[in-house]
Amino acid sequence: MDRRFLILCALVVGCAWPLAGQSARFQLPATDDGLPGAGPVRRYEWFQKLWTERRTGWAARVKQDQGAVVFLGDSITQGWGTVPGAAFLGIKIANRGISGDTTRGVLIRLQEDVIALNPKGVVLLIGTNDLEEGAAPETIAGNLRLIIAELRKANPAMPLVLCNVMPSSTAKKRPADQIKKINQLYYAAIKDEPQITFLDTWALFADAKGDAKPDEFPDLLHPNPAGYFKWAAALRPVLETTGLVPAWPDDFTPEPGFESLFNGSDLTGWGYETGPAFDGKTTSPDGRYAAAAGRLVVTVARQERAYTKLWTTRQFPRDFTLKLEFRASPNADSGVFVRAPQLQVRDYLIAGPYTSLKNYRPLDWNEVIVTVRGGVARATCNGEVLVDAFPVPATGGIGLESDRGQLEYRRIRVQESR
Repeated sequence: MDRRFLILCALVVGCAWPLAGQSARFQLPATDDGLPGAGPVRRYEWFQKLWTERRTGWAARVKQDQGAVVFLGDSITQGWGTVPGAAFLGIKIANRGISGDTTRGVLIRLQEDVIALNPKGVVLLIGTNDLEEGAAPETIAGNLRLIIAELRKANPAMPLVLCNVMPSSTAKKRPADQIKKINQLYYAAIKDEPQITFLDTWALFADAKGDAKPDEFPDLLHPNPAGYFKWAAALRPVLETTGLVPAWPDDFTPEPGFESLFNGSDLTGWGYETGPAFDGKTTSPDGRYAAAAGRLVVTVARQERAYTKLWTTRQFPRDFTLKLEFRASPNADSGVFVRAPQLQVRDYLIAGPYTSLKNYRPLDWNEVIVTVRGGVARATCNGEVLVDAFPVPATGGIGLESDRGQLEYRRIRVQESR
């Protein structure tokens, strides 16, 4: 084949053909001397070959991939290529996963593979291979901090979604207690970083022992297509909230006799217990609550105790029926306050307390109906009883909160007795 055609192919369509001199440029350094970070850098023959091939191919796509959402990581990220593109249809995505990579490897290639793209945002999952190579959780988290610092330096406002290290198995040299430790240190590393959203992909996939489930991770390390679809379903709401993907619109009209408590576009009619209402504002001053695309979003807390409650400015002294829908991120823990008492609204099957629900739809919208009659409330989720009778005060507002994870509410409406 004519070499001029191959060069034109690389320049115009960004194919992965290595141009002269490029392969040498993207070879893995022979030693650790002078490299950033700490811990393992893999130098197996297969890994060095893959590292060079993938990075050389990406170098030809830098112009084409400008402004993409970058998926960054190891083989689990690289494996997104096996999933139908419908998961994030219409979104420019640059996959920068290299099978076998470590946190230090990502740090080494961060500038050329990611920052050079001026990404719209980054989805990061990394750390499991460090553990197999014997790195301590503290070393792994230290490299994560360096990665975050470089991304923040490049663009302080760029959203980053940090996924928990996924469960695996002691048989894979990735015991559950070590993965849990890494994830705890990851959370501590990002709690003061407002541009970072933490997604609990460990709880999403872990079994009761904290290991991977064979029906989703057949080799106890990599998700199968069903696992990727589940990961995509967990990611999409967070990507919508951060503005990295567009939210699907929700055109909804309340039933006759019901009136909306949330207008779908701002926080009018809602506020904190003290201070002015948030009328006309799309977000609360602390960023914990946001209105977008018909959803009232309780964002992921940056601090573990940032549990400020959002209340309607309106009180409800008469009997009423409250209807709303919620969608919970993995292991999310939230609540709806009925005049004062809290009804637990969570990712029920993981976070509890209603783990035996048959109709609950994980990572999807679920309807809660609360009926208050004579000072007693009854609550259902998708028709199943959550609480049959719990006492409530004579009057009060409707409140929302979230202890962890992202919760979204929509179609919040009420019908008061005459």
